Amino acid sequence: MARPDKAAAVAELADQFRSSNAAVLTEYRGLTVAQLKTLRRSLGENAQYAVVKNTLTKIAANEAGITSLDDQFNGPTAVAFITGDPVESAKGLRDFAKENPNLIIKGGVLDGKALSADEIKKLADLESREVLLSKLAGAFKGKQSQTASLLQALPSKFVRTAEALRVKLAEQGGAE
Repeated sequence: MARPDKAAAVAELADQFRSSNAAVLTEYRGLTVAQLKTLRRSLGENAQYAVVKNTLTKIAANEAGITSLDDQFNGPTAVAFITGDPVESAKGLRDFAKENPNLIIKGGVLDGKALSADEIKKLADLESREVLLSKLAGAFKGKQSQTASLLQALPSKFVRTAEALRVKLAEQGGAE
């Protein structure tokens, strides 16, 4: 029978997997406590970095419906549970790994989809959600301005054409 403390740890980890938008598995072998503290700060407010036991975490991930990470639970493993913008936390991990080569990104999961280490690095190269939303809003505003200009040009062009036709008819009528 499972010990109550282990069952509680599995339940807590499973809840973290369920409530997170993303989770990134890393190997932290060779990092000092001070470096881990710096890493936790670099991930942002919406991420929790936890050193975990492989067996318990694998069981918890399976309970949460995540089976794609099973082969990555080997060696010293830590998980970054991300509840907010995954791009910000991925950038924090990528930048920290550049400065500290002992941190190895193994892989992860984003909204239930498995990610390789390379895909996490690509995620880190994206701009933040706020920047992407502001670019989208700018594009919509630009299209609105173009539409307004087009709609404004149609009546004025009609008026100019009608005036030119009136002048032409007046000249023809005066010449006869």
